Amino acid sequence: MQKDLGNYRKSYEKSSLTEEVISDNPMELFQKWFYEVEASEGVDEPNAMTVSTIGLDGFPKNRVVLLKKYTYEGFIFYTNYESEKGRAITQNPNVCISFFWPNMERQIIIKGRAEKIAENLSDGYFESRPEGSKLGAIVSKQSEVVPSREYLEKKLKALEKEYDNKEIERPKYWGGFIVKPISMEFWQGRPNRLHDRIRYSLQANLDWKMERLAP
Repeated sequence: MQKDLGNYRKSYEKSSLTEEVISDNPMELFQKWFYEVEASEGVDEPNAMTVSTIGLDGFPKNRVVLLKKYTYEGFIFYTNYESEKGRAITQNPNVCISFFWPNMERQIIIKGRAEKIAENLSDGYFESRPEGSKLGAIVSKQSEVVPSREYLEKKLKALEKEYDNKEIERPKYWGGFIVKPISMEFWQGRPNRLHDRIRYSLQANLDWKMERLAP
């Protein structure tokens, strides 16, 4: 089987990214871009991001998760700490997250170090989730082999009965990670493949160094 994709072509002409009009802090530029993507209504889940880790088998692995909060300190998402992703981060906290917003011809690549957030913060977010999502976090031993779909559905029904009119507490193996960036690269598509690439690198004095990269 083969398919030649060499004729796929697109001209990127929607915007530009110049040093004169952007902040010295990359989190402020991230917020600006995120707001613009939200306002465009051209992406179903603008908070969808790819998280890349180095697995226990030594191979990199990417998966899409949902960003749930960002601050000047970093980017927060939630997962099962005992999952393949969680165990990989525990062993090697150096991760990469990225956002791709094709309607705006933009992507952001962020390298950073992940660490667990405080338990009370994970508790607070877990309490805000719908009951079905809470039970799903308990039912699913994420990344483990299961015999069938029906097996999971039966476990869910049993838990629904068990927790009927009872508070559903956050399991200790489920919670948040914050990715604290050390490098953030902003990519804006431009005509003739002369794309804009601006990279911010965190310095020893905690200031950000901004550089333009060749496309």
